[in-house]
Amino acid sequence: MATETTISRPAPFVEDIGKDLAKQAVAMTGVPVVSTGIAGLSQQPGETAAGFKARQDAARAFTTRQESLAGLAPTVAGQDRLQTEAQKRAEAGLGSFQPFLDQAQAATGPQAFQQFMSPYQQQVMDTSLAEFDRQAQTQEQRIRDQAVSSGAFGGGREGVLQAEYQAGSDRNRAALQAGLLQQGFGQAQQAAQQQFANQMGLASALPGLQRGDISTLGSLGALNQAQAQAGLDATREANRMAAFQPQEQLQQYGNLVTGIMGGMAGSGTQTQQIPDPGFLQTALGAAATGAGIYGALK
Repeated sequence: MATETTISRPAPFVEDIGKDLAKQAVAMTGVPVVSTGIAGLSQQPGETAAGFKARQDAARAFTTRQESLAGLAPTVAGQDRLQTEAQKRAEAGLGSFQPFLDQAQAATGPQAFQQFMSPYQQQVMDTSLAEFDRQAQTQEQRIRDQAVSSGAFGGGREGVLQAEYQAGSDRNRAALQAGLLQQGFGQAQQAAQQQFANQMGLASALPGLQRGDISTLGSLGALNQAQAQAGLDATREANRMAAFQPQEQLQQYGNLVTGIMGGMAGSGTQTQQIPDPGFLQTALGAAATGAGIYGALK
């Protein structure tokens, strides 16, 4: 039994493309991948001179690709004008409540009432005591007049009346002065207590204000962080494009070759077993051949 083998091959130019693709793919596997220029490289412990040179060559090619792809590198938009203005206003308002806390704190302590005393306290006391003294003198004059009219002027009875009146007048004057002082102190103390209550209210509000500051700073920080991260992502993407451009070009080339080969007849090898002819088939074939020759000669 005979064996017949049929080999189908694509067009020669398709074979050439496939060989070229395979050659480039094999060569690409030996090129190290770097993501920095040659200035950022240093020979590592245990690295061979040939390996370091391969990385240097790859770094030079990477820098060249970066320059070539500069127009395609991703960019990051800056902050909007309104975002910048909002950040300025927020930063200007941070801690603006501190002066109020400082003033409230200054209004506490044992002598806090003094700053709340009326600036007219002494004038009020002087005027009130002067009026009291005037009325006291008027009353003393009445006592003397009564002594004259009764004929007891200069006597012991007049002296007793004058002494008793003077003692009572002095007590009343001292009580009036003490009352005025106590009234001023009470008002100042009440104002100091109110200021202390205000301070306690501000102290209670302070954690909330601090949380507001933290929240504002956190929001601004998140905005700035997102902006910085976008810049890092853009740099990483630009480096990735420059680093893997040869592989991506080779992949695109391979996809193109695959598309071309897909439209061609498939290649392969087919083997077919053909049985040997028998004696009768051989005799008939010989006879047919002889007849054919005879016919041709005739």
